[in-house]
Amino acid sequence: MPDPNPVFLPVTMTVRDLADKLGLSVTIVVAELLKNGIMASVNEQIDYDTAAIIAADLKRDVAPAPVEAPAEDTTSAPNYLAEDPSADLIARPPVVVVMGHVDHGKTSLLDAVRKTDVAGGEAGGITQSIGAYQVHTNGRPITFIDTPGHEAFTQMRSRGATIADVAILVVAAEEGMKPQTVESLKMIADAKLPYLVALTKVDKPDANPARVKKELAEQNVLAEDYGGKVPFVEISAKTGQGLPDLLESVLLLADVDASKLKVNPQRPAVGTIIESHVDPQQGPLCSALVQTGTLRVGDEIIVGNVWGRVRSMKDDHGKPITIATPSTAVQILGLKAAPQVGDVFRVDAKAAQEMKKKTKSHQIGMHTRTVVGKRTASTAAAEQQEGQPEVQKLFVILKTDTLGSAEAILELLKKIQHPEVAVEIIQRGLGIISDADVLRAEGAKAIVTGFHVPISPKADQLARSKGIVIESFDIIYKLVDAITEKLEAMLKPIEVETVTGVLNILAVFRTEHSFQVVGGKVLSGKMVQGANVRLEHGEKPIGNARIAQLQSNKAATKEVGEGNECGMKLEGASGLVVGDRVSVIQTEQKKRKLSDPIT
Repeated sequence: MPDPNPVFLPVTMTVRDLADKLGLSVTIVVAELLKNGIMASVNEQIDYDTAAIIAADLKRDVAPAPVEAPAEDTTSAPNYLAEDPSADLIARPPVVVVMGHVDHGKTSLLDAVRKTDVAGGEAGGITQSIGAYQVHTNGRPITFIDTPGHEAFTQMRSRGATIADVAILVVAAEEGMKPQTVESLKMIADAKLPYLVALTKVDKPDANPARVKKELAEQNVLAEDYGGKVPFVEISAKTGQGLPDLLESVLLLADVDASKLKVNPQRPAVGTIIESHVDPQQGPLCSALVQTGTLRVGDEIIVGNVWGRVRSMKDDHGKPITIATPSTAVQILGLKAAPQVGDVFRVDAKAAQEMKKKTKSHQIGMHTRTVVGKRTASTAAAEQQEGQPEVQKLFVILKTDTLGSAEAILELLKKIQHPEVAVEIIQRGLGIISDADVLRAEGAKAIVTGFHVPISPKADQLARSKGIVIESFDIIYKLVDAITEKLEAMLKPIEVETVTGVLNILAVFRTEHSFQVVGGKVLSGKMVQGANVRLEHGEKPIGNARIAQLQSNKAATKEVGEGNECGMKLEGASGLVVGDRVSVIQTEQKKRKLSDPIT
């Protein structure tokens, strides 16, 4: 049962404020933060999610402080991106999103375009966090959005923030269409983005661009040489083949509707958050793409229900900068809490000051990020007593490196649908997997799963002693695969029957209450002593029995093969007549997959 009188906490607070609200010494709170891998001084800001996790570890029930809802929707980009036609507009660099199936070369493509060794350092073929990078071709800059899968892109679009001007659909020339390729095409169509197809890995011996073009044509994606309008570029990130043509095609697509690239650099900046997390030393950090206007250090900005002043900015190379022009990606320090990926930011000193005065002491309203409630041992026991739910659940405590990673993982897990099993994230947080996470998992009968976070030695030792599953991954889809495997292990196996021998009855020698003695010829397979059999009259099963004894040529034997005659004593048989059949049945348990048809 939840505490009817929880401690109400704001979205952000200092460590000292948290200690005061919980009625604990600052030393205890700081020590608990350190256990969770967060180094924070008494005057440093932490967000609600972090505070809620620390409070739970310290056996305190907390809840978000109720505040008055904001009067206007500040998360919708179209409200702020409209330009004044009378203003002096200039062309900004086009923004490109790269989409496609995992392992089809998205990261390697970006690496080749940027001429850096990022892909070689990645843990696998899926981008690990959201970022943006700017390159130049023919004297013109192009900004590439790098997303972990497609979830963040979907979230941004659902909030009205159409951040991309052009999409590149990456398809490996040796593998062709995959389910995620079809999903990417749908997203591109929904966003109404002009796009081109990059056929990657054409340097491989088994590459077959013609086959891939045919497969795409079946999805109504017609290449220009097939009479369509979609540009196709054959590239190799390894050799550099086709990269200049790719960039040239991007510029040509972006210039088709050049008016969309016209912005006013003199206006207050508006843009979209593309990454967000809480740094243990610096506090809330976010990466943002400036879409119009110019962002400057010192600007007061508002993002949803979060406000702050830009204290510092870094570009995509990590270098400090003081201004950010349209289509530039920057990392911003100065917000009072970590905003959501996809939220729209804008420079608005008046609105920021009004929010500051209205909410007092940083008690700003909760933004739309969901805080997942805890499941305790008592909750689990109550569910069992009530006989619900019928669906078996895999309870997971999720720890990630960034908020963007967490959102991408949650979106992927939401797609796992099955009437018998489900995954439920009972708590999520940022930073190192600690012994507190293991203890919480023990009480809730959960597993602990991390992404790009270390496991503390104490947590690892505690998990081993208590038999708690604790894992950390560097690749998103491997994390999802591991969760899927655990769900499949929870499915009840099905029994599969295989017929290993058939005998046609030629004579019935004896019939008793509990058995019959018959003779016949083995038509296929073999008869085996002790085997379970199905009795059949024509095509109709009439019962089951067991071969208790087996004879061939009046001698006892353990098995009789195809084409031979034999006699047998069938325990449990009755009513058999000449012409009936005896089928030896071998039954085995077969593990099920989530993708198996539901019967």
